[in-house]
Amino acid sequence: MTGYKNGIANGTNGHGGEVNGQTKNAPAYTAIENSLTKRQQSLVKDDYHVKGDVAFDEMNLWNGKLQYTNGINGTNGVNAANGVNSIHHNSKESPPSQISNFNDVMSYSYEIIKEIADYLLEKTSIRPKIGVICGSGLNSLADFLTQTDAFPYESIPHFPISTVEGHVGRMVFGYLEGVPVMCMQGRFHYYEGYPLSKCSMPVRVMKLVGCTHLLATNAAGGLNTKFKVGDIMLVRDHVNMMGLAGNSPLQGPNDPRFGPRFPPMTNAYDKELIKIAKKISVEMGIEKNIHQGVYTCLGGPNYETVAELRMLRTLGVDAVGMSTVHEVITARHCDLTVFAFSLITNKCPSDYDSDEDEANHEEVVSVGKQRQNLCAELMCKMVRAINESPQCK
Repeated sequence: MTGYKNGIANGTNGHGGEVNGQTKNAPAYTAIENSLTKRQQSLVKDDYHVKGDVAFDEMNLWNGKLQYTNGINGTNGVNAANGVNSIHHNSKESPPSQISNFNDVMSYSYEIIKEIADYLLEKTSIRPKIGVICGSGLNSLADFLTQTDAFPYESIPHFPISTVEGHVGRMVFGYLEGVPVMCMQGRFHYYEGYPLSKCSMPVRVMKLVGCTHLLATNAAGGLNTKFKVGDIMLVRDHVNMMGLAGNSPLQGPNDPRFGPRFPPMTNAYDKELIKIAKKISVEMGIEKNIHQGVYTCLGGPNYETVAELRMLRTLGVDAVGMSTVHEVITARHCDLTVFAFSLITNKCPSDYDSDEDEANHEEVVSVGKQRQNLCAELMCKMVRAINESPQCK
């Protein structure tokens, strides 16, 4: 209980309480009051001012809500379905980058995801079959699209904002090889302060606008000593390090409209698409630069120590980055077929006396730009092959 109060108090102090916000949204506050017990009501009144037009300090509220849940086990009170919906309806005119309700901090409801999808479908006539996520330095893939409709993230209701160099921050609808696709020019990372459910939220949007496939790219450090900078690793499996630490994009109540409570991950990356990619690499004459391997995602933003890299090698990891895994988990949860590859942008040192340079983001972006045309060509050919496959019909 104390943990909850401290967590919420931190968030309150960060933004001054905003009593006016509570007054403005009195109906929403009343609705959430009605969904709580008297004891929970007093906690909300004393420690948490509901605000309709001011963004919360996400991390303080995130920590506070977790501690609140653990402290009083108030599942119904925390979820407070009627109250949350009322707050959402009372704050539709808030800027998209602001948090519109208590539950936004943890996850997005089906209704909010559908609202985002409906908004995009109203703004474009394109009905995508394939969703694409561009990694660091690989944003030029969207330049290959034709008949495009582009939406900056800040213009999309409830969407986070990408803050990392090398991530443009747009959702682009268009045609790639004549195939309707939607392309994320920039993704969201855990180290930016977003919970994993928010980082992977666009994947669910892809599902609701009609996509059947997710193609994800990333920039990664090469752990496998056979990899060279500029090589491409087709991801055949992953090690979910953040998940092993108890952090998952599927945490919280499960909505069966997205998928099952306990989705399997044994074959998260489609074997047939990996075979197709290998065949395409031969046609492109780059088969010597194409590998298969295991990817892992760490929280970042710091790069890994030598001891951590040794541990990852022991686990059988071939490449390491700070994304993709939670997106793939979310995609498989909602039954999207997944293909992913990593562009190896640096080689990870194997010992303390290694001659390898320390990893840095400038190098990651630079290598991405150097190899972006090659990666785009591979992706274009993959999109064409998927469109011709029975899965996409």
